[in-house]
Amino acid sequence: MEKKLGLSALTALVLSSMLGAGVFSLPQNMAEIASPAALLMGWAITGAGILLLAFAMLILTRLRPDLDGGIFTYAREGFGELIGFCSAWGYWLCAVIANVSYLVIVFSALSFFTDTPELRFFGDGNTWQAIVGASLLLWFVHALVLRGVQTAASINLAATLAKLVPLGLFIVLAAMAFHYDTFSLDFSGIALGVPVWEQVKNTMLITLWVFIGVEGAVVVSARARNKRDVGRATLLAVLAALGVYLLVTLLSLGVMPRPELAAMRNPSMAGLMVRLMGSWGDVVIAAGLIVSVCGAYLSWTIMAAEVPLLAATHQAFPRIFARQNRNNAPAASLWLTNISVQVSLVLIWLTGSDYNTLLTIASEMILVPYFLVGAFLLKISRRPLHRTVAIGASLYGLWLLYASGPMHLLLSVVLYAPGLLVFIYARRTHDIASLLKRRERVLIGLLLIAAIPATWMLMG
Repeated sequence: MEKKLGLSALTALVLSSMLGAGVFSLPQNMAEIASPAALLMGWAITGAGILLLAFAMLILTRLRPDLDGGIFTYAREGFGELIGFCSAWGYWLCAVIANVSYLVIVFSALSFFTDTPELRFFGDGNTWQAIVGASLLLWFVHALVLRGVQTAASINLAATLAKLVPLGLFIVLAAMAFHYDTFSLDFSGIALGVPVWEQVKNTMLITLWVFIGVEGAVVVSARARNKRDVGRATLLAVLAALGVYLLVTLLSLGVMPRPELAAMRNPSMAGLMVRLMGSWGDVVIAAGLIVSVCGAYLSWTIMAAEVPLLAATHQAFPRIFARQNRNNAPAASLWLTNISVQVSLVLIWLTGSDYNTLLTIASEMILVPYFLVGAFLLKISRRPLHRTVAIGASLYGLWLLYASGPMHLLLSVVLYAPGLLVFIYARRTHDIASLLKRRERVLIGLLLIAAIPATWMLMG
């Protein structure tokens, strides 16, 4: 019998997937583009938006507890088979590419302990030694998840608690060293030469990505011990992550003047910790970064493997991916995911390419399901409060798509187009003989047409 996930495991899954590598570079990233005044406004807007999205997910788990597939089934139920498939396909692709980046970051961080000016061992995480190490970690986590999602989630809970130790230590030390005069120096950022509202917009381009993973509990809702825990876990994790991000960015500006903080190398939290506790500070943060990224990688592996399983169960992916092993782990889906990650790692090593553009484009694909969460709630809500939350979450979803760049959304059709072949093949494996609806045929045509200029632009 499969063990189900409780509130603590679900909360850790969401929190771990949001708190990855980015939080350790957040002080410098924010100081470079914004004043304290702009940061306060930017976090207020982002906080309101992400809480609306979290509330929308909580309400949907109450209104439609039968929809176990989370954001995939919301898209499918609300807007048809093809939109549901595109939501699942885009989410899965983004998760695969994100997992590749996590593996690269882990070994790039490990180079802090292994590399010297004379020896480049792990380098930027793309040397042959780093790729071998990343591959070993990849298949170790693969074996872990095959033992059951509950086992992997329990280990993830421990990793989440472990990553909160260095973050908590930094927050306590930064609070003790905080000086209001330093924080309020050039409060509105006149030295930046950029209007405050423009600074706010720039901060939101960073805050845009730090909450990716908010849907974690909803994705694995079929494995929840109590369906009501899914919404609670989402809300608890969002509040915890928002608190960590706020404290890390704002306290840093009270420890060091903004121009000095903006000039630091990343992960900037390491440099701040050296200032706060001496030479051991960067070791603590480097170790914390490795644990944090490994935890985020484990969370994303669980979520990435769950999506093809759910999609296959609902006849949107080929039938084979609905298979589970005796531990109720999504075996076939996990093999698909991790073989894709392994191939990507080898390609990075062979080509020495910078795949940041691909990561940005794939990340755009995960924002579409976020918008569809709010849109689906708007479609089915009857109470004024539910409708208000739905409108707010939908507007925030549209803002995310706009702020991240419409051009990347256009380029994402290059990744959607191959998925159409998977969609058509999946219908054959499930013996679905019915014709697609007219609007779905039109959408397929538009995607294929748009893929031609998008491919040309991407190659250019």
